[in-house]
Amino acid sequence: MGRRNRRIRRRDTRPAVQRTPEEEEERRKAREQAAWESGYAEIIKENKLFEHYYQELKIVPEGEWEQFMTAMREPLPATIRITGYKSHAKEILHCLKEKYFKELQNIEVDGQKIEAPQPLNWYPDELAWHTNLSRKIIRKSPELEKFHQFLISETESGNISRQEAVSMIPPVLLNVQPHHKILDMCAAPGSKTKQLIEMLHADMDIPFPEGFVIANDVDNKRCYLLVHQAKRLNSPCVMVVNHDASSIPRLLVENDGVKEVLFFDRILCDVPCSGDGTMRKNIDVWKKWTTLNSLQLHGLQIRIATRGVEQLAEGGRMVYSTCSLNPIEDEAVIASLLEKSEGSLELADVSSEIPGLKWMPGITHWKVMTKEGQWFDKWEDVPTSRHTQIRPTMFPRDEMKTKEMNLQRCLRILPHHQNTGGFFVAVLIKKAPMPWNRREPKALRRTPAVVPDVPVIADVAEDVTETTSEPAVVKDDVQNEDAKPGCCVENDSVKKESVCGKFYALDPSFPKQNLLTRTQEGKKKQLYMVSKELRNVLLHNSEKMKVINTGIKVLCRNNDGEEFGCAYRLAQEGIYSMYPFIHSRVLTVSADDIKVLLTQENPFLSKFSTVTQMQAKNLVKGSIILKYEPDSLKPDTPQCPIVLCGWRGVTSIRSFVPKNERLHYLRMMGVEVFKKKETTKNESAESESGTELRDTEVMDVDCVKEEQEKAELDVEQENADVSDGKQDDASTCTDLSIANNTNGENH
Repeated sequence: MGRRNRRIRRRDTRPAVQRTPEEEEERRKAREQAAWESGYAEIIKENKLFEHYYQELKIVPEGEWEQFMTAMREPLPATIRITGYKSHAKEILHCLKEKYFKELQNIEVDGQKIEAPQPLNWYPDELAWHTNLSRKIIRKSPELEKFHQFLISETESGNISRQEAVSMIPPVLLNVQPHHKILDMCAAPGSKTKQLIEMLHADMDIPFPEGFVIANDVDNKRCYLLVHQAKRLNSPCVMVVNHDASSIPRLLVENDGVKEVLFFDRILCDVPCSGDGTMRKNIDVWKKWTTLNSLQLHGLQIRIATRGVEQLAEGGRMVYSTCSLNPIEDEAVIASLLEKSEGSLELADVSSEIPGLKWMPGITHWKVMTKEGQWFDKWEDVPTSRHTQIRPTMFPRDEMKTKEMNLQRCLRILPHHQNTGGFFVAVLIKKAPMPWNRREPKALRRTPAVVPDVPVIADVAEDVTETTSEPAVVKDDVQNEDAKPGCCVENDSVKKESVCGKFYALDPSFPKQNLLTRTQEGKKKQLYMVSKELRNVLLHNSEKMKVINTGIKVLCRNNDGEEFGCAYRLAQEGIYSMYPFIHSRVLTVSADDIKVLLTQENPFLSKFSTVTQMQAKNLVKGSIILKYEPDSLKPDTPQCPIVLCGWRGVTSIRSFVPKNERLHYLRMMGVEVFKKKETTKNESAESESGTELRDTEVMDVDCVKEEQEKAELDVEQENADVSDGKQDDASTCTDLSIANNTNGENH
């Protein structure tokens, strides 16, 4: 026994391996792939109980059962969605259609001709495509290497998302406008959240839309995956929080000096479910499926959906969705909501809102089956011994009530109709407060509490450590001990001046009160920006919200910069939000200039066009903006604006752009960048250097020197911070002031 106990003690004292959420996700995918290659092939795609259940419920039209089951047994087609804001998304679409998809048309893999990807005919603007190419084929086939690298790079840049087709439906049905306040209740891993963010930023000329997205998930680790997805869109209008969706706290905001409850204009309620609609990609569901999963989840789904409609504004829209075909998780939940709402909710008729999508109407009659196969038609038939497992809300209501509910307005997506997964979605409109919310909460009838002191940055040139309940005001008697000569001057005779504000010629409308910092004392290394509306939420809910991440990095401290007037350089992550307010140090550059910037580590001024040299001639050393404007007379060049951060040196100009983003912009400029494979001595020099593509330049990624990649250090360091201490971040975010709300490094 002693020897055994020593072994146990040694095992218990081994250090736990710390992995980032991204690493955990990669390990999960690797396990799935290994299972596919070794064990999944042996799984028989049959489940008699599943077939018996759904045949009895008649969710599949008569005469289509064999087609339905055949589709369920086939692999799910790969689907990609072009993400990002509209003008950039159109450029990616143009690149895909005119280059990569055309090249796929003439390729054969294992003797079979590759079918070119096709657009989903119901998704707007051809921004979603599906293909019969599996991940394995794309990853293993040398003929598809360039396409594979393109997908990897653009996915990392956030410009392409691998997302199941039916998963794209709920955000489309939410009909989001830029002024909407949105809650995503069960958001991880974040594909739908990204869609919502894109819709907020439909107009790229508006850096700070009035609306925002609060994305929630109950799982702390999955919250960091959610951050990883959302941060790719660089929006100041997103907050990731960590709460049980069924009890997500009621939030307060201040309007005209009065506190009031925040009600959301749009809510996405994509609840946890049994997932039998995912059998085509999650093959183990075939052997694990029973009705017990649905029976156990039904109560949780009702609680989450109920909390959602409580927080919905009158006239607002909530989309309830599952990847389950089971009416216990679908129509039964909707019927329960409608019944308890007493007329406050109604099912919206969205039959014409997604033209081209094939769907079946919701059913009005169903039965409940136990995992042993025993059926019950109504609640009265259920024996007392089953009452803890089977509840009255699982059954259809009487005929008159069911007719009033209009359950046929629900949408059920069947796999064989458009070669997709199975899915259910319903759209609810709130006409009046819920019956139990019709009285104003007592807490709001009392005099509003004083806003707690919060650290803010009142001027980008100053290291303000004073906290104030009026963030926009900087007190004249505050002594800035961290201020450096040339950054700001402060004494009895000289008025404090915003030197960095002058350095960049910031517009008077620049929302400096929305700049946040992670630290309350000492020098601020990085400054983050949120929208005015999201700041309002942060100010009044820091004690009740567990915030994981919010804000985008817009300025980074550069100590050398203090020598010539400004201690902060611009950050690429937030440049599209900052640029509209900056009127100085902006260079308009050509497409050729962009190529030079992104392929050379520190190019001399002489490498740039004469126009660019003239603009840079009188600029002092420091951070600059490089803007490319589209020219409609040159259709072969990108037709969307591009804004990059750069640095004006003594004799050179360089860019500060992360690697994947750099590759993305080079592709937009017609430069195909790919990574060389390691070659053997017997391979020819021609294969070693890559193949030149039609009408494009080809550049090995190694030509971009390691020195240039110093621009990525901030991003990489933040990812390292997550790896080394994600638990610390989570605990820090529990006690939130506004400064801590921004300590979410963009993981």
